Amino acid sequence: MCVAMCRTAAADGITHMVATPHANDRYHYDRTYLQSLVDHLQQLVGEAPQLSLGCDFHLSYDNVQDALANPTRYVIGGTRYLLVEFSNYSIPQQISDSFHKLGDAGLTPIITHPERNPILRENLQRVMEWAEQGCVIQVTGSVLTGFWGERSQRAAEWLLEHQAVHVLATDAHDTVKRVPILSTSRDAASEICGDEIADALVEANPYAIITNQPLPYFPRPAATSYRKSGRN
Repeated sequence: MCVAMCRTAAADGITHMVATPHANDRYHYDRTYLQSLVDHLQQLVGEAPQLSLGCDFHLSYDNVQDALANPTRYVIGGTRYLLVEFSNYSIPQQISDSFHKLGDAGLTPIITHPERNPILRENLQRVMEWAEQGCVIQVTGSVLTGFWGERSQRAAEWLLEHQAVHVLATDAHDTVKRVPILSTSRDAASEICGDEIADALVEANPYAIITNQPLPYFPRPAATSYRKSGRN
């Protein structure tokens, strides 16, 4: 399955993939062991796509404390970028403080698929505030083509329109439903924000992340417009 996913991605023009196993109270995250698996997969697929190890980092108290003590354990490759995921059931008010602490430790949180989170998509103001705080906002590309339903699609489109999306990702899990394809998502984004920004979301910004550089496309979100528009 993993080899097939890599080949599907390469055929779609994807040049780099990040493996993101979970790190939570259910799944133990052994960086050394997981890196050995990624290295083995790279041998099987060859040069394309290039693979890095990251993490689906759940924002629990214990995880945050461990990341602060071990800043390189959960990041994408050897970068400062950390993929973080929220619970669908509760989001503590002090999360912004956690982001500040992670930033002070040299880490840049990448908030994954807020448009799919049932709490956040009804309060996109929080997402805007985190973007203003310096967090990277990553949207699942297939949301823009309707795969995740109308409510998530509306939330993603609104964030795009208000300059609060920095990366489109596949969040791929297989080769049938949640597939490693970005070209259709890029085209959908282009219809909303134009070719230049769409290309930044799937090429320039992801490249900056895996090479540990500042994102070239990082506009200030249109927060004032959000307050006038209200919720999705």
